[in-house]
Amino acid sequence: MTQINTYISFNGDCRKAMEFYRDCIGGELSAQTMGESPLAEQCQAGMRNSIVHSALIKGPLVLMGTDMGGPDGYIRGNNVALCLNCDSEKEIERFYSKLSAGGKILEPLGRSFWGDLFSCFTDKFGITWMLNYHEEQ
Repeated sequence: MTQINTYISFNGDCRKAMEFYRDCIGGELSAQTMGESPLAEQCQAGMRNSIVHSALIKGPLVLMGTDMGGPDGYIRGNNVALCLNCDSEKEIERFYSKLSAGGKILEPLGRSFWGDLFSCFTDKFGITWMLNYHEEQ
C-alpha cells in the first residue's frame, strides 16, 4: 500500500529533536550519521555526526528526519517534505512524471546509495516531495 510520511529537515539538531519526539510519542527510533553512510568520504569532518536519515516508527506512524538541507540550505518554515513510499516502479515513475511537472527537480529519479529508487523535487506550488520505492529482494 502506498504510504505518505512527513520528512523534517533540522539545522544540526535532528538527533535531539527525534529523541524528543520518541519520548513524547513512543516508538522505535533509528538514525544514521553522515559518517556511517557511503557518503562519509565526501563530507567535511564537522559533518560526520550529522544525521543523514532517521525514522521514528510506531505502528503505521512514520516520522522521518535529517540534518541535511536542500540546495538552498536550511530555511525554517520550508523544512518539511512529504515522502511517498511507492508500491511499484511503475507507480513511482507515474508520480514522478505528474507531480514534478512544472516544478524544480532537486534529485532526479534514480537508484540511491541505499539501493531504492528515489527522487526529490519541489512541485509547481512550492511543496517539496520525496518519492521512494524499495524493491523487496
